[in-house]
Amino acid sequence: MTAGAEEVLAALVEAGATVAVAESLTGGLLAAEFVAVPGASRAFRGSVTAYATDLKGSVLGVDAGLLAAKGAVDPTVAEQMAEGVRRLMAADYGVATTGVAGPDPQDGHPVGTVHLAVAGPGGVSSSSLVLSQGRATIRRRTVEAAFALLDQALRSGNSEGPEG
Repeated sequence: MTAGAEEVLAALVEAGATVAVAESLTGGLLAAEFVAVPGASRAFRGSVTAYATDLKGSVLGVDAGLLAAKGAVDPTVAEQMAEGVRRLMAADYGVATTGVAGPDPQDGHPVGTVHLAVAGPGGVSSSSLVLSQGRATIRRRTVEAAFALLDQALRSGNSEGPEG
């Protein structure tokens, strides 16, 4: 069974940890799933929906040279977004989503290209997917994959609290 918002939030609370999210492709859907859970404020710090590429740099601290060279659809961009939101919101974990939901390709990447990352006390982990079946399904499955990646980071024992 894949972990959802309720399970991930419970694990965060149990670990005494917090999370913040940086979203592009999912446009706030990941944050909405977190805050739909009663008591989410015990672990959920907040979110940034940086849909425009320039905001990934100016708000989340993604390297401008990377954005110029690769565009917003890149695994390293997702990793830097996760690190940036973690730092910005003083959270133990940062989760990021970026990619192409469609209907058109972006920066040479086909619709369904997704990059996710989780930054936490134990470092950064990332995942890349190629999804299909339309914009809504791509966004929904990206949220599910983000919960799974965060759950994996929590289970790996990297929940020792904030880094100083």
